Amino acid sequence: MPEHFYETGSPFIPAKPPPSSTTREDRVANKASQSWLILIYQAKIADFFRKITVTWSKNLVNHYLCFNVENPYDDQHPYTFKTDLKASQFWNKKGLKNFEIDGKRAFVYWDFRQAKFSSNPAPSSDYYVAIVYEDEIVLLLGDSPNDAYKRTKKRPTFPEATLLCKKENVYGKKLFCTRALLGDGKEEHDIVIENSLFGPGDPEMWISIDGISTIRILNLNWRFRGNETISVNDTSIQIFWDVHDWLFNESSSSYGLFIFNPNTIECASSANKESDDSIQGFCHVLYALKMG
Repeated sequence: MPEHFYETGSPFIPAKPPPSSTTREDRVANKASQSWLILIYQAKIADFFRKITVTWSKNLVNHYLCFNVENPYDDQHPYTFKTDLKASQFWNKKGLKNFEIDGKRAFVYWDFRQAKFSSNPAPSSDYYVAIVYEDEIVLLLGDSPNDAYKRTKKRPTFPEATLLCKKENVYGKKLFCTRALLGDGKEEHDIVIENSLFGPGDPEMWISIDGISTIRILNLNWRFRGNETISVNDTSIQIFWDVHDWLFNESSSSYGLFIFNPNTIECASSANKESDDSIQGFCHVLYALKMG
């Protein structure tokens, strides 16, 4: 993948997708498509601003939810919580577990009784997952916050956790669809990436946002890497792409990389600072894996 995407040293943009197999069961299921969604937040925990990485992953065998909480005393060993959503004890759909942060217990509450799932590894609506530490909700996921407040009898930290980056993979042939925050609030926008790589004409690609074509890249054989800036609701959005593998890698694991950033890709590196003022933007990283 292009080195200029990674020169800033951002911790959010790996040079390739995360490995899809980490356990023996995952390796057995590796023949099946593995979907994953990674959300990176900055949250205030015990007077430190720390990154919390939330990972949802799903294949035909396993369905996991995992939290990695940054350890300010040892950056090589984050505090980790993981649960199998397919395990029998999880399917009461409402539960509570705990794990340790800085020698104290953090509690994870969830309620999926009314949750709506699709092909995405994360629920689409009607659920919550809350991490409670030292009598505060340090991270709250889902669209049912009032239910979480009522059950935990706790309120969010101030400031509340901020979403820094969303990373995911999607599968397709000519069409790839996702939803992304684009810097104008909490509303997500529909993004469609369409390509025409084979045929009588030169390869080309289109990127549409909310049904409006925003970018058309012609001569894709020569412009397989690049970036353009567009405007969405008066917000400047920088779009990076690298589809070299689509064109020149014949393996079944070829993918295109797309990054949507409301400012510049450099804003992500500022998240290393221990101040909520350091959050200057959000980036959405999409790995588009071609099937067939």
